[in-house]
Amino acid sequence: MSEIEAKVKITPRSEDFSEWYQDVIAAAELADYAPVKGCMVIRPNGYAIWENIQKILDQEFKKTEVENAYFPLFIPHEFLKRESEHVEGFSPELAVVTHAGGKKLDESLVVRPTSETIIYDSFSKWIHSWRDLPLKINQWCNVVRWEMRTRLFLRTSEFLWQEGHTAHASENEAEKEAKLRLEMYKNFVEGYLAIPVISGQKTENEKFAGALRTYTFETMTQDKKALQSGTSHNLGQNFSKAFNVKFLDEKGENQFVWQTSWGVSTRLIGALIMAHGDDKGIIIPTKIAPVQVAIVPIWKSDEEKKEMIGAAEKIVLKLQDVKFKIDKRDQRPAWKFFDWERKGVPLRVEIGPKDLEKNQAVCVRRDTGEKIIVPQSDLADKLPEILEEIQKNLFDRALKFQQENTHEIGSWEEFKNTIENKKGFLNALWCGDSSCELKIKEQTKATIRCIPFEQEEVLGQCVHCGKHAKYKVIFAIAY
Repeated sequence: MSEIEAKVKITPRSEDFSEWYQDVIAAAELADYAPVKGCMVIRPNGYAIWENIQKILDQEFKKTEVENAYFPLFIPHEFLKRESEHVEGFSPELAVVTHAGGKKLDESLVVRPTSETIIYDSFSKWIHSWRDLPLKINQWCNVVRWEMRTRLFLRTSEFLWQEGHTAHASENEAEKEAKLRLEMYKNFVEGYLAIPVISGQKTENEKFAGALRTYTFETMTQDKKALQSGTSHNLGQNFSKAFNVKFLDEKGENQFVWQTSWGVSTRLIGALIMAHGDDKGIIIPTKIAPVQVAIVPIWKSDEEKKEMIGAAEKIVLKLQDVKFKIDKRDQRPAWKFFDWERKGVPLRVEIGPKDLEKNQAVCVRRDTGEKIIVPQSDLADKLPEILEEIQKNLFDRALKFQQENTHEIGSWEEFKNTIENKKGFLNALWCGDSSCELKIKEQTKATIRCIPFEQEEVLGQCVHCGKHAKYKVIFAIAY
């Protein structure tokens, strides 16, 4: 048994949220520690969630003419140096290969931290005319960023993600593309993961290295911190000029393309756990759950076992568009119930000899623990209804939590008191000065998570320095 498997007892959230998070991952068998420090093994239960995320997003991307491709894991170190801001931003996290095949390489290679540079080298060969635009490429892959402080799913030295890269003929097209992808992410996370998000633009201090503008969506964890869950970048012409990505426009003139990049990662699984989990384990929203309904036959003898499993198999014959699993394991019913609870399956259906006599089944909701007795003849219609109710309840519950922990801040004293004692999202006025932003971070550890898109007229003074405010922003302590 591995270290993480041994930790099946879940620490209460109120006692130690960080330990609770690790325990939930262990109990649900989502991931394990790897032999290499800072890396993780994603177990089948965890990978099944990622597969569903990948499947749904991939379908959505393809509806907007995005094509999948694959680019090398190894990138010439020289490529990153071409865009100075980009290499400076990633330098502390780079894993560099200097030897291979038993000898020192003539030129060192970087293990992919992100793929802008190597993809745009290809773009420079593929794009010639305005007729080649827009070019929309996505890849599903792993990336390596050598993190010092790691946490399963949230921040590991290697993680899985998708990264989209597009090239356009104008800045306006690139801007629309970057915002479109952010909106797609928002719709997915709210619609499938049942997590409410706050979206907006990153500050200059917080934007992606090499980007013109970075857009983000932030989620709130149950310990009232912010989690940057995905980003989309308008790269302007920074990379196209560095990699000579040009096209002949309709007037026959050479122009540099305008580019975007955008991505989400296995961090979304961490966001899901921290948004919906309870002291029993993870709760997986219906629409993303690999198993939506766990059917648990209950028996005391071999004869009853055969009969109950047969009854369960008859039930599933009537189910349509429901992902189910019949639990045929030779374990006590209470053990099975506990196991499905900690694995977060949205709905459990129990059927024993007494239920069979009454032609019924007992449905148990993972989100509320409510037991619902349903006639077997009604299960095909009732189960999808309950699953839909669970999905909605998880979102409504998370939204209520976010709203209750979002605070309007009017003074610096109120800011410091709230961030220390309440945490959450702080709505406050900011002058727009990067040095002021850094001072706030130094004094409170709070950062500007985003400048929300929906900005009303800003009237007032900066919460910290007292100068005229330019924006109303979201501050929070973040993972």
